[in-house]
Amino acid sequence: MNGHNKRFIRRGMKVLFAFCALFLTVFGTSAAETFRMSTLGPGTSPYMVMTHFANTVNQEIDDYSIVVNATGAATKHALDVAKGKTDFSMTSPMLFHLMKNKMAMFKKIKNVDTLSDNLRAVFNFPMGVYHIAVYDDSGIKSLKDIKGKRVFVGPPGGVARRTSQTIIEAATGYKAGEDYTAVKLGWDSAAQAFQDKNIDVYFNPTNAPSPVISQVALTNKLRFLGISKDVAETDPKLKKLLSQPSYRLAELASDAYGPNQVNSEPVYTVGVTVGIMTNKDLSEEAIYTMTKTFWQNVEKDAENAPWLRNISLDAAFTDLNMPLHVGALKYYQEIGIR
Repeated sequence: MNGHNKRFIRRGMKVLFAFCALFLTVFGTSAAETFRMSTLGPGTSPYMVMTHFANTVNQEIDDYSIVVNATGAATKHALDVAKGKTDFSMTSPMLFHLMKNKMAMFKKIKNVDTLSDNLRAVFNFPMGVYHIAVYDDSGIKSLKDIKGKRVFVGPPGGVARRTSQTIIEAATGYKAGEDYTAVKLGWDSAAQAFQDKNIDVYFNPTNAPSPVISQVALTNKLRFLGISKDVAETDPKLKKLLSQPSYRLAELASDAYGPNQVNSEPVYTVGVTVGIMTNKDLSEEAIYTMTKTFWQNVEKDAENAPWLRNISLDAAFTDLNMPLHVGALKYYQEIGIR
C-alpha cells in the first residue's frame, strides 16, 4: 500500500472516530429499556388509557420506553404477562378471579392458578359501561328484537364476550348460535364492521362518549339498548354477574352522543372496572417511576383529553383483588394513600 493510500485511510478513520464521539455525546451511550404492553383494540377504554400510559412514559422518561400491541383478547394477554412473554396488559378483577380459580376460559389451562401468582396490579380504572348500539333505522328497539341478527358480543375467548352473552340471556333467554349469530371479530374489526353496517348489534364496554361510537353518531341516528332494572334485580344469572368483582348496574345517559342518539331516557346496563397489570419480576424502580410519572401528568393531560377525567387516584384501588406491584405500592405509600 503506497503512502497516499495510507494517509487517505488515516484521515477516513479520524473522521469516523470524530463522528462516533459526536453521536455518543448527543444521544448518549445507552438506549432506553423497552417494555411490551398488550391491550384491547382502538376505541376501547383500555386502549385509550393504556396507550396514554405508554405515551407518557415514552415522552417523560428517558430510561424507559413502551411498545404497544393492540390486538388479541385480554385472556391471552394475561397469560402472556404471567409467563413473562409481555410486560403489561389490561386486567379486570373478574378476569383475575377466573384465572386464580381455574374457571370458564381458564378451566383447562395447565397450572393457570399458579401462573396467576406472577401477576401484580399497577392501578384500576373505570372501563365504562356496556354500550349496546344499533342503528335507529334497523327496527331493533330492544334486546328482544335481536333474534336472528348478527351481534358482536366481544372477541372469542374474552371476558367481554361472556359478559355480553349473559346480559342477552338474562334479558331475553336467547342463546348465542341458536337465537342470534355471535360474530367472531376482534375489537378493531368489529368497530369497522359496525360502521359499515355489516353487523346489526354492537357491544362495547367503554367510557362515554366512545370515540368509535361518536364517529358513527356524527352522521347516523343510533339507539342504545339496555336491561330493565327489574331484570337486573331478579334474574339469577345477571344477579350473580353483578355480585362478582368489577361489575355493577349502571346508566348510559340519554344525551351521551348528542342529537343523533334517539333514546329519550337513560338505559340501564352493566358498568365495569378494569386495570393495568404487570409481572411481579419487573423491577421495582421501573414500575415506581412509570406509576409516579403517569399520575403526575394525568390531571394536566385531561385538559386536552376529556375521557381522562374518569381516571383518578380515587378509583385506582376500586374492586382491587390482585396484589399491587412493589414499585406501584411504593409510590402510593409515598403520597399517603395506601
